[in-house]
Amino acid sequence: MQTVELGRTGEQVSQLALGAMLMGTLTDEATSVRMLDRYLDEGGNFVDTADCYAWWPNRGSYGGESEELLGRWLRRSGVRDRVFLATKGSAMQRNPELLWGEGPDPDWSVARENFEGAGGDALRNALDESLRRLGVDHVDLYYVHVDDRSTPLEETLEALAGMVRAGKVRHIGWSNVRTWRLERIRQLCARHGWPAPVAVQQQHSYLRRRAGLDEVSIVDDEQLDYLRAHDDLTLVSFSPLVKGIYDDPAKRAGHWAMAPYEGPDAEARIAVLTEVAAEVGLTPNQLVLAWLLHQTSPRVVPLIGPRTFEQLAAALPALGAKLSGDQLARLDAAGA
Repeated sequence: MQTVELGRTGEQVSQLALGAMLMGTLTDEATSVRMLDRYLDEGGNFVDTADCYAWWPNRGSYGGESEELLGRWLRRSGVRDRVFLATKGSAMQRNPELLWGEGPDPDWSVARENFEGAGGDALRNALDESLRRLGVDHVDLYYVHVDDRSTPLEETLEALAGMVRAGKVRHIGWSNVRTWRLERIRQLCARHGWPAPVAVQQQHSYLRRRAGLDEVSIVDDEQLDYLRAHDDLTLVSFSPLVKGIYDDPAKRAGHWAMAPYEGPDAEARIAVLTEVAAEVGLTPNQLVLAWLLHQTSPRVVPLIGPRTFEQLAAALPALGAKLSGDQLARLDAAGA
């Protein structure tokens, strides 16, 4: 596995990041540890989690299971110095008991109004709890998980700057954020001498979100253009495989994850993706990862979140895939 520079920090992170969202809940501990060990054996170092991972699989959970599992793994394996560790704050639920009704699933409309947010005290407390669960004295990258417009940015950024000064955080990032907010954040950091974000974590894949969609979490053309012009920000793309829909037409049909993409553009891009995948001997899912790994403007670090060891193993062939200039051009040009 190759490495790429994170922003302009000089930090070298693996070109493929491993998400631990489901570890400790839907993925049991033995399987999680097996995946983490295999990822490191393949040369990976960029491990991503969040304090709220994952309250939703289990009624009554408050989150934190992923960080706790990673903490146990780090203590047992002694590999902390080999891991670029990222976690997030601001999306923990304030009142988890409000999220569950009579049915088996949580009420996500309530959850989206129930975030702790990015107030200074909330973030400081969240970070200290994350460090405790992880069993470490610092994290390498700390994201604001959900952009909080109810809190003045100055309050959030000053709190983050204090975490960096205290040595608890080395770099900061932002997630689920609009482009105009990124620019305002950068301007405030420059004005006050605060550390600016070096990574933005957004949903990004080969499919393009459909026209007119109002979705803060999915990269659009404007955000791609902004990131091309500001290479001190690395795009970390979550859900690059859109729940694995590329390999399975039956799974794509009616899958909720396809809703932001459905339409003639998606159909045209999947057709070309399928053709090129057959040419290079990859599955469409693998080719999506390979295409993302070939992106240089902006530079992209795909973040995979496998639930099973088999899903992790299936992603790894993308690392060595070579795409010709013609194949890349066909993939880029595809669309309605």
